[in-house]
Amino acid sequence: MFTFETTDQKEARRFRIAQFNGRTVTARSAGATVTGHVRSIVENKSSVPAAWTITIIRETPKPATANLRSAPRIRTFAEDYL
Repeated sequence: MFTFETTDQKEARRFRIAQFNGRTVTARSAGATVTGHVRSIVENKSSVPAAWTITIIRETPKPATANLRSAPRIRTFAEDYL
């Protein structure tokens, strides 16, 4: 889990839209780059300017899968009459 704070309203809106649509996001903060799903966005109303605390759940990269099937899945009509 990765938590950071931002004062950029456009960035907070982008993360909120990604959370609503279930998309992954990439965040860069203090030299760290994290890709994952947004878990929460909390506005800190007491700060001036407005600040948002964003929590991202890291997504592990999926392993590459090999093509297991090289033959066609179904027989063609022409094969029946050869």
